[in-house]
Amino acid sequence: MTDAPPPPTWGPMRSFGRIRSRTLKPRQAALFDTLLPAIAVPDPAAGPLDPAALIPGATEVWLEIGVGGGEHLAEQAARRPQALMLGCEPFLNGVGSALRHVEERDLKNVRLHAGDAREVMAALPDACLDRVMILFPDPWPKARHAKRRLVQTDTAAEFARLLKPGGTVRFVTDWKDYADRALERFLSTPGLVWQAEAADDWRLAPNDHVTTRYEEKKLGDTAPVFLEFRREA
Repeated sequence: MTDAPPPPTWGPMRSFGRIRSRTLKPRQAALFDTLLPAIAVPDPAAGPLDPAALIPGATEVWLEIGVGGGEHLAEQAARRPQALMLGCEPFLNGVGSALRHVEERDLKNVRLHAGDAREVMAALPDACLDRVMILFPDPWPKARHAKRRLVQTDTAAEFARLLKPGGTVRFVTDWKDYADRALERFLSTPGLVWQAEAADDWRLAPNDHVTTRYEEKKLGDTAPVFLEFRREA
């Protein structure tokens, strides 16, 4: 009788739900074979990631966690062609949609990771990011599932580690409890300073915000809450 294989070693608890909901459209499926290999973030499990090696000469490095359909990432990349835009998305239909946007707009400054953003974050060096964007992450609204939310004490500390002095993290949600809990986590993280000075600073979208189809669906229990934090020097 042979020994049973060792149990799998799991990474951090998943902060996202399903990986795929419907069959990929033929065009999007083809882009997984043609475009994704050319713009994929190197496997973070293989060793440290150097953003400067992905697009030499990039003037900024942005990380979007959960790109959804890719509309926001693509628009921001088009506005800032000299910035390296790292996008992470575990939902394969979202990756397919993001690939379509990259192809249609002929974007050369996007790199995608079809998986958990925390894998990429763990492989990045200190003080390498100018901005982190977390827009409408999975809310996990039931109290017993709150531990699955992306923004926790450890991830907030990772954002602080990764941001350059003066860099910013933007968190947007349309679930009130998630906004409250995330604010608590960010405020308790050394090095991160909330930028709000008046109520409109979290009630109104920033000037450079890009509204997506998901946001327009208004699936949450409150109007979008915009929280922005700056990394102290």
